[in-house]
Amino acid sequence: MNRSISGRQALSRAWIEVHLAAVVENARTVARVAGTRLLPVVKANAYGVGAVAVSKALEAVDPWGYGVATIEEGAELRAAGIARPVLVFMPARSDLFDPYQAHRLTPALGDRASIHAWIARGARGGAFHLEIDTGMSRSGVRWDEIEPIVDLLDTPYLEGCYTHFHSADRRDDSAEAQLERFKAAVGRLARRPPLLHVANSAAALRGKTFALDAIRPGISLYGASVGAEPPIGKPVIALRARVVSVRSVQRGETVSYNASWTAPRDTTVATLGIGYADGVRRSLGLKGEATVLLNGARCPVVGLVTMDLTMVDVGDGRAAVGDIATLVGEADGEGLGNTLDQFAAWSGMLQHEFLAGLGPRLPRIYD
Repeated sequence: MNRSISGRQALSRAWIEVHLAAVVENARTVARVAGTRLLPVVKANAYGVGAVAVSKALEAVDPWGYGVATIEEGAELRAAGIARPVLVFMPARSDLFDPYQAHRLTPALGDRASIHAWIARGARGGAFHLEIDTGMSRSGVRWDEIEPIVDLLDTPYLEGCYTHFHSADRRDDSAEAQLERFKAAVGRLARRPPLLHVANSAAALRGKTFALDAIRPGISLYGASVGAEPPIGKPVIALRARVVSVRSVQRGETVSYNASWTAPRDTTVATLGIGYADGVRRSLGLKGEATVLLNGARCPVVGLVTMDLTMVDVGDGRAAVGDIATLVGEADGEGLGNTLDQFAAWSGMLQHEFLAGLGPRLPRIYD
C-alpha cells in the first residue's frame, strides 16, 4: 500500500487507506476458486470501503453486475456511470417501483403481490429476481410454498433466482440442505431463469458446489478471511489516527470515563484522534487485548474509547503530537500490523460489522 502522505491525510486526525488493486485481486481469487461469474456485493457503501470506487475498480473483472441493498445505493452507482445490472436486495415495495425504473434497477421480489405488480408493468419494469427463503426466515417466498405462484412466475421477466445461506462458514451441512431446498423450488418452475445465485463469500470459497451461474462475494473482497485456512485474501484497508495529545500518568491514576483504567506504573498515555463516532468500539480497551502500532511498538488501548478520542499506553516508548498510529493494517516499515480479522475480534464484532461501522468522518484515501 502506498505510504506517502497526501494532502487530505496531512489535514486529517484519522483516515482509511484503501488499496483498490487488492480488491480486484481478491475478486479474481474468489472467482477462480468458484469457477463462475461474479455479482459483487457493494451494499452499505461497499461495507464502508466506498461503493463507487470499488465498483469502478471491479469493472476490470467483468462482473455480471453489482448487488446493493437500497434504491439510493443503486442510484449512486448509476450517477457514477456504472452501466451493468444493479440488483437491489431489499424486498421491493410496489409503491417504489417507479424509482427502480427511473434508475434501471433490478428488484428482488418474494411475494405474490409484488411479483404481480411488477409483471403488470411489462417492459416498463423489465427483469426481476425471485428470492427463495430456504431457512434464513428473513424475506422471500418459502421454498415449500412456491407452488401457488408457479404460474405467475412463468414470465420472461424472471431473470434470476437466489437464496441466502444462514451458516455458510460452518461445516454442519446446513448450506448443503439449503441448496437442495433451493434447487427443488427452482425445479418446480415452468422455466429455469438464466441466473441462479446462492453463494456468499464463505460458500463461494468452498469451491464449485455452490457456484451455479454467479456468486455474490462481499466481505472477502474487502480483506476478511471468512474462515479460509490459510487466509487467501489480500489486505485492503489500513486505519490510521494521529496522536493529538501526550501526557504523563502516574501509578494509580486513572484514564477515561468511569476511571475505567488504572495505571499500574508511571507511564505515558497518548491520545489518538479517533473514537466511537468513527466506528471504534467504546469497550475496545477494557479487556487489555487490543493494541495499536505506534513508532515501532505495540501500545495497548486503555480505558473506555470516547466519542472522538482513544487512549493508548505508550509505556517507555516514543509518542509526540502528530505521530501516526495504525489500528488496522501494516505500520510503515516496521514489519508489524493488525489484520482486519484481529481488530474486529478485539472489538467483539464481525469483520462486516466493523468495516460497515467505520464512520463518514473518516476520509477514504484510494491508491
